[in-house]
Amino acid sequence: MAELHTGVGRQRGALPWPRPRRIATISVHTSPLHQPGTGDAGGMNVYILEVARRLAEADVEVEIFTRATSGDLPPVVEMAPGVHVRHVTAGPLEGLTKEELPGQLCAFTAGVLRAEAARPPGHYDLIHSHYWLSGQVGWLAKERWGVPLVHTAHTLAKVKNAQLAAGDRPEPKARVIGEEQVVAEADRLVANTRVEARDLIARYDAEPDRVAVVEPGVDLDRFRPVAGDRDAAVHTARRRLGLPTTGYVVAFVGRIQPLKAPDVLIRAVAALREREPALVDELTVVICGGPSGSGLDRPTALIELAGALGVADRVRFLPPQTGDDLPALYRAADLVAVPSYNESFGLVALEAQACGTPVLAAAVGGLVTAVRDGVSGVLIDGHHPVDWARTLARLLPDRLRRATLGQGAQQHARNFSWHRTVSGLLAVYGEAITEHRARLAGQLSGDPALSCSW
Repeated sequence: MAELHTGVGRQRGALPWPRPRRIATISVHTSPLHQPGTGDAGGMNVYILEVARRLAEADVEVEIFTRATSGDLPPVVEMAPGVHVRHVTAGPLEGLTKEELPGQLCAFTAGVLRAEAARPPGHYDLIHSHYWLSGQVGWLAKERWGVPLVHTAHTLAKVKNAQLAAGDRPEPKARVIGEEQVVAEADRLVANTRVEARDLIARYDAEPDRVAVVEPGVDLDRFRPVAGDRDAAVHTARRRLGLPTTGYVVAFVGRIQPLKAPDVLIRAVAALREREPALVDELTVVICGGPSGSGLDRPTALIELAGALGVADRVRFLPPQTGDDLPALYRAADLVAVPSYNESFGLVALEAQACGTPVLAAAVGGLVTAVRDGVSGVLIDGHHPVDWARTLARLLPDRLRRATLGQGAQQHARNFSWHRTVSGLLAVYGEAITEHRARLAGQLSGDPALSCSW
């Protein structure tokens, strides 16, 4: 296999990559204005929002195209200086699931092309699409506009289907085919980790030279430990959220769906109660998020599960947290659990660690990168509740070990920032633009060596 490159590493080289003036970012099924943690809003929303803001700070204008889901939304919203969100009407404003959106791609694409047609020729220098639905739109737009397409998958159907949670619905064949098409047509594919990059190459036959690894970041100003007495900070954070100020708190933060596997944590608490009931009597498990995906089929399933397993008294449910309440929740927890069956990266794990809280995570996908096993948290092989219960039993009473992991979590999180991510993306954009211009020059000159796609 050819050696993968990282966008960050290439950007630090001597080559003077051109910088785009304006980027069209396409996010069909979810808007960066939506609250993460419910519906289809999650880590991808955070990624698009944070990257767009920092690109604008680097004097790169960003226009984000997303589907309108409410009649109350204006056609265009200025999210930040240099960043605009354009709401494209495609299908009914409400009531469409992500699985129904392929039928609206034609309408959405038409809206994107009309918006560009109202601009002077050459308005956008590059397209960056997110998720396969957006990649389909970007594929057509790049042909019409004559600009390169950079694509980030965020999740891959073949990977999800290979690691499916029990009872979860597999991704449809139409999505698999759509992803294969986008992989074949994109000028650059941005993978969040080397694991994802290898999946693109091995499972989708992506050209290695077109795959760049650019790791996501974390807002280190927002997600940070509180200076001073940590015990006092934990007490304050718990009071703020209405949680017990004594005892142990383990938190799950994310969308409530089988893929994210919050049920594993609840089952682990039930297994722990059989083993060490006194420890569980001091434990509060917080499930923070809203139903999403196939979790919408039974939105009360976790509540029912906690009751059936006899641990309802130990589980608290919170809606998605906004503003300073989310960092407060991370600080209030002794441990944050990320038991997902698959994650392309796992921003929740990084946010928690940046707040100084160790993470227990399944050893899958990008979590192997986001969590440094034995240093910033613990990676657990598999999803068997007994294995998770054993880890909880070992770590919760061990205050010194948790403190050491908390320090390691802070240090590990400092290796990631959105500025570093944007630096890597700018390098990838520059490569794509340079290659695209060379290809055009080759076509004009008739030189087959220059006009070769890659």
